[in-house]
Amino acid sequence: MKLTDKHRKIIAILSLCAGIAFVIAGIFRGEAETVFNKATRICMECIGIG
Repeated sequence: MKLTDKHRKIIAILSLCAGIAFVIAGIFRGEAETVFNKATRICMECIGIG
């Protein structure tokens, strides 16, 4: 089955919308703070400060 340009655009738009929805859901669940804290700890360990 060959995808036409129209189908590719529709799939791209739906994927983008799903990604945005998941990011927003994660923010409302408080996951952004968790990810930021983990990233900070990892960076501090790599530098040798933490």
